[in-house]
Amino acid sequence: MKKIYLLLLIFWGSSFFASQVRAEVEVRVKDIAKVSGFNSLPLYGYGLVIGLAGTGDKKESAFTMQAVANMLERLGITVPKEEIMSKNVAAVIVTGELPPYSKQGTHIDVTVSSLGDARSLQGGTLLPTLLLETSGESVAEASGSISIGGYSAKGGLGGVQKNHPTVGRIPNGGVVQREIPTPLPSETLELLLDEPDFTTASRVAEEINANFSKDTAKADSAATIKVKIPDGEKDDVIRFLSKLENLNITPDKIAVVVVDERTGALVIGQEVKISSVAVSLSGLSVEIRTDIAVSQSPPLANGETVVVPEEEVSVKEGEGQLKVVPSLVSVEEIAKALNAIGATPRELIEILQAIKKAGALHAKLVIM
Repeated sequence: MKKIYLLLLIFWGSSFFASQVRAEVEVRVKDIAKVSGFNSLPLYGYGLVIGLAGTGDKKESAFTMQAVANMLERLGITVPKEEIMSKNVAAVIVTGELPPYSKQGTHIDVTVSSLGDARSLQGGTLLPTLLLETSGESVAEASGSISIGGYSAKGGLGGVQKNHPTVGRIPNGGVVQREIPTPLPSETLELLLDEPDFTTASRVAEEINANFSKDTAKADSAATIKVKIPDGEKDDVIRFLSKLENLNITPDKIAVVVVDERTGALVIGQEVKISSVAVSLSGLSVEIRTDIAVSQSPPLANGETVVVPEEEVSVKEGEGQLKVVPSLVSVEEIAKALNAIGATPRELIEILQAIKKAGALHAKLVIM
């Protein structure tokens, strides 16, 4: 049975937005911006996972067998890679992030991802693996038992799998071996907004100037705010940064509706507004049924017995009513109006897309 949902009629009616006082949410500067230069450093490395129950790389993964042979040779055991048959080993790429100001001995989380044709890393242990920065210098070392947060089991004709068994994590599995110097600013610094916006950048600069001197900060673009460190704060920059990141502002945001057509998820932002529209929705169900009949010739007629398919097509159409959705200026009103239509989540997605085309949805429509 194939179900087809038809949106019969949507049209836009002009209206004026009603003013409504809404509570604005204040956030800290540290929650929407970061200081330029204080970035995490990506790390990566090549390693081996051992202890797999026959779910590791096959012999065809030449780089895995070569790595095993090299490891055994370092341990004083010489075995040609062609003679290595173990399926309990998998080649992996280990990745992680080095936070700024990390000291020697600091533990970090690492992610382990299969590089070959291993079926699962479940139950495996990562051998000590050097983690490199992008320049090729080793910074940390990772090892430990892998947690994949799932499982994979297969039988002769089928199997079951939960989550992604060829990627896992080792909490605190990396240990920093070499510090990366991160100097503190002495004269000026730059704040980078996570979501570039001219209004938000201007508000951040105004709040900084209101708490320090009037020429302390200036919005340089939609994404950056230049900040001069006041003379009275240069002796203790850490204290100044603490004051700076704990300032409260009200960030501006665009009106947006996010739609995930795969799951039917629908998220409507606070700034979304809808002009008055009339909506009619009905469901059309088309069912095609095929029965098999046998046509047999009479006795002594020299005919053939044949199979004849017989198709039956039925169409059912639901009743559609024209419903008026008034001008809406809040998320609560939009939710109530859309729920009153009585549509399914996927039908609501189609309705919002049609309202957007009609020019009555005053928001950015993002389809994932």
